[in-house]
Amino acid sequence: MEEKIYQLNIEEISKNPYQPRKNFDSDKLRELAQSIEVSGVLQPIIVRKSSLFGYELLAGERRLRAAKLANLDKIPAIIRMYSDDDMMILSILENLQRDDMSPLDEAKSIRKIIDKSSMTHDEVAKYLGKSRSYISNLLRILKLPHSILLLLGDKKISLAHARTLLAEENEEKQVLLAQKIVKEKLNVRQLEDIIYRKSNKKINNKKNIYIEEKEKEITKYLGISNKISYDKKRQKGKIELQFDSLEKLEDILEILTKNSQ
Repeated sequence: MEEKIYQLNIEEISKNPYQPRKNFDSDKLRELAQSIEVSGVLQPIIVRKSSLFGYELLAGERRLRAAKLANLDKIPAIIRMYSDDDMMILSILENLQRDDMSPLDEAKSIRKIIDKSSMTHDEVAKYLGKSRSYISNLLRILKLPHSILLLLGDKKISLAHARTLLAEENEEKQVLLAQKIVKEKLNVRQLEDIIYRKSNKKINNKKNIYIEEKEKEITKYLGISNKISYDKKRQKGKIELQFDSLEKLEDILEILTKNSQ
């Protein structure tokens, strides 16, 4: 059934208390406001009735902000019934579907959903159209020291830098390396060389923490031993699967075939 669209007074709409997104690009807001002045708000926002006054925003904060900049009195809206928990989870998921969310905000939001709901890594991944490994690896960056997360949030280091820093287990050294990235403008390859050079082994011969995690994931998923090898210089790799019977091979092929359909 098609939902009814109401024209609500903007002054009666308060912002979403569970909005995980804090920063909005001012230039893009002005562009949207100019578009709204010409064509109006083309897509309704979503709200719920407030227990105190008016309505609380669920989705469409950019449109609401831009409508205010365009000096509109009313805005098209869909009214839905949501509990506080539903409001929080849906607000986070709505923001996670945006392309301009920073990796740090994305990781924090996913962590919050998992902590506050019964959703698993798999369920969050499916909802967002991501792989489970993407979700798990993104959450791992939250283990880094706060000072490094600040650098990531300020875009002084990249997500790839942050992931690579996890290979260094000592937090003090992680912080020093992060400072070195900023000061010397190190790329990820240079950072890897520094981290793995400590053990006097080439990075290609060092067991990569990412590879180890992938081996564990395959073992858990297929129920078999496996080995992943990767030659970074040649950018080639292979996966070796070990099975002890033809029946086990059939089981593996059945799992892989189902997931390719």
